[in-house]
Amino acid sequence: MLTSPTVPPTTPSTVWPARGRHTGPTAPDVLRKNLSSLKGDATIQDFMEVPDADTAEGELTFEARWLVPDDVTVRARLTLAEWSGRGQEWTLVAEAERPWDLRWPSPAEMFWPWEEDTPWGHETVTGQRYLDINPLPADDKELRRTLRNALRDTWTVHVVVHEAMTPDERGRRSLVPLLPPGLHHRVVEHRAAPHQLRTVNWALRDFDVEVPRGGALVLPGAPAPEAYDAGDFSVRSVFLDGTHPTELLDAVTRFAALPKPLPEGGEAALTALREQWQLLTLEEELAREREMVAMYREALEAMTQSRDLYREAAEQAHEALAAYREAAEAGGERPQPQARTGGSPFQQLGRTLERLRETAKSLRPAPPSSAAAASRERDASEEGPEKTER
Repeated sequence: MLTSPTVPPTTPSTVWPARGRHTGPTAPDVLRKNLSSLKGDATIQDFMEVPDADTAEGELTFEARWLVPDDVTVRARLTLAEWSGRGQEWTLVAEAERPWDLRWPSPAEMFWPWEEDTPWGHETVTGQRYLDINPLPADDKELRRTLRNALRDTWTVHVVVHEAMTPDERGRRSLVPLLPPGLHHRVVEHRAAPHQLRTVNWALRDFDVEVPRGGALVLPGAPAPEAYDAGDFSVRSVFLDGTHPTELLDAVTRFAALPKPLPEGGEAALTALREQWQLLTLEEELAREREMVAMYREALEAMTQSRDLYREAAEQAHEALAAYREAAEAGGERPQPQARTGGSPFQQLGRTLERLRETAKSLRPAPPSSAAAASRERDASEEGPEKTER
């Protein structure tokens, strides 16, 4: 019988997920240095590197906590995967005490330093860079592969911008930095050269979307959000002359706000953030200890109640067994062992008590009937005169 695949839960409104790759070998040192610097200037409240015993083999995990406007606490957990030869993949999940505001700083900037040509700012599926323009490959086969990988990406929002003509210096600047800070490391911008439009739309035809000439399209991803309509997230014209692309920025922001399932691997990362969090304040440590004490108290009470129930049941069993033996000895029969049956101890004990009760009743001597007593009295009265005459 076919079973439907499990649908991942929707990403909570309080959660900010991102994933990327650091292409150099020094990722852990970069994290330690940057987190120490941010703590020193009070940008973050605290951070810690989770002990190796509490992480998967080959992984490193860092936790950090900071405040955003209105004194909202954000907790974030970044995990570095094992070095793969192409770099180390990082997974970052942050959660705030209220729904995420895209005007807040990007959590990625709370772990990584942003520098020119920084090696950590690469998206993992297509390998493209955040906060930069990414020209589509000149080879048609590689171009199609890049777009199809982008469509399968569940972590990042991908935008394709078509250059109606070769732009000047102002037009070669990425549009992503114009988005709210909370989208800076969740959006990748792909640029299609003037002659590539036909190849781009050929690669997108299976998804029933296309990029307008001289315009842009926010790719739907796979699966596409239920509220996605290509017409709502395509822009007819994007002027790459330094003009503020209001329509495109609005389309990207609206798409990012759509309810979407947690990305692949995101549920495990969010569970680890919530259940394995170790960077506690004194108040949080006290609350956790109180929870542990309450849990142990409930367990002890349950054990005590169970012990009392078993003790009471054992006493009843001993009483029933004694009655059964007395009845068996009075009836001249030897007690036979009972066959073992299944069920819980209480069910077995209940069945045993019932059998003992019925057996004891059957073995008790039957009292003389009234008819038999009357017959004996009549015989005695008839025999009385005879014995007197003799």
